[in-house]
Amino acid sequence: MEGPPSQTAKPPQAAPLITQFFASPQIAPGKVWKVYLKASDADGDMKEFVCTVHQPGMGTYPVSITGIKEKYRGELSGYLYLSIPLLDGLDNVGIEVTIQIRDRAGQFSQPVKLPLYLGFLAKEEAPPPGVFQENDLGPIMVELRTVGGLEQREPFRFRR
Repeated sequence: MEGPPSQTAKPPQAAPLITQFFASPQIAPGKVWKVYLKASDADGDMKEFVCTVHQPGMGTYPVSITGIKEKYRGELSGYLYLSIPLLDGLDNVGIEVTIQIRDRAGQFSQPVKLPLYLGFLAKEEAPPPGVFQENDLGPIMVELRTVGGLEQREPFRFRR
């Protein structure tokens, strides 16, 4: 007589881990802001960066998802970048960027929350030397706007 089929428990999946990060706390409009990260995943299945940007007066922008290249799925060191438009309304503005890494099992790393001050007189800080690699990990795909910026644009008109 046969007993019930044996069930072998799957070992729990390891969530991605962001081990170090750095971003200049301020930058001038018209520049590219880099967020340096070091991360690892014991399962080697990091899939994507999930980023949100919150701007007072504008709210939280739609989520930006940037895929992680195959060669970085187990361990990575490099930077994500956010292009800051050159707009008068972005002088003396603060935003907050939250970054997490999601793996193929659907698990998330702990969130990294980074405040950023935008100002024409801002002095950008460089990352600590020798800590992070200069690997381009991809963009944070959010287009910052100014409060009232939508009303300032001319409506699109077809020309004949």
